[in-house]
Amino acid sequence: KGIDSEDSEVREKCREELRKAAADWGVMHLVNHGIPEELTGRVKAAGEGFFSQPIDEKEKYANDQASGNVQGYGSKLANNASGQLEWEDYFFHCIFPEDKTDLSIWPKTPEDYIDATREYAKQLRALTTKVLAVLSLGLGLEEGRLEKEVGGMEELLLQMKINYYPKCPQPELALGVEAHTDVSALTFILHNMVPGLQLFYQGKWVTAKCVPNSLIMHVGDTVEILSNGKYKSILHRGVVNREKVRVSWAVFCEPPKEKIVLRPLPETVSEAEPPRFPPRTFAQHIKHNLF
Repeated sequence: KGIDSEDSEVREKCREELRKAAADWGVMHLVNHGIPEELTGRVKAAGEGFFSQPIDEKEKYANDQASGNVQGYGSKLANNASGQLEWEDYFFHCIFPEDKTDLSIWPKTPEDYIDATREYAKQLRALTTKVLAVLSLGLGLEEGRLEKEVGGMEELLLQMKINYYPKCPQPELALGVEAHTDVSALTFILHNMVPGLQLFYQGKWVTAKCVPNSLIMHVGDTVEILSNGKYKSILHRGVVNREKVRVSWAVFCEPPKEKIVLRPLPETVSEAEPPRFPPRTFAQHIKHNLF
């Protein structure tokens, strides 16, 4: 809440910390973010409730990747490029704006799943506006600028992916998710307090601490591109745990795939700092990232 504080000193200090973390690490813990613990608790209970159902219940929501339908329930137990197993179940769906969501594929059980997730989506969307405003000001831009550049209220999509990592008897042979940067503008992560997020910082892997009632926020590639690299999108991966099931709720804030061409904003470019990224649509960027 510090970024909205009435006290200008508190407000500026908080905003400065957010900008510094975005420029240095590209990832941070957001505390006092204003989303009630009661609501995040409901979101977690609903997600865990879904995954604790028998497999045939979950399969009713199965996605069909082959036909390009990625929304719904999926399971990934596969070897990645480095020969390690990737081990996770997941549920993926668009949660905002409401006119772009398809409630027919949202879990009907637990009963609270739809209500809790919709309310969380609304509150997270408001938080996204606040964070983008602070990052815009940090680049010397008007506060609404970054939000406008990623599609605004109508076009910026919030995609939720709940990752469920089973206990793994030999964690050294498996990875939850292999190393990647997020293609999104911002990513917000809730988790069940089982550590597993690792960040590649200054040449080595660092395991993120678990801070109660916090959201982990990543700066994604989209904001890195718009800021011409002034804000960082950090390489990270998920590791599995021998003793405990790890669950995380990641919400990716994504610009529309084709409507906007992402490129460093003119204000972030100078003779000393030429553009570091070629112009691409979000769809082209995703494709480029995959190969």
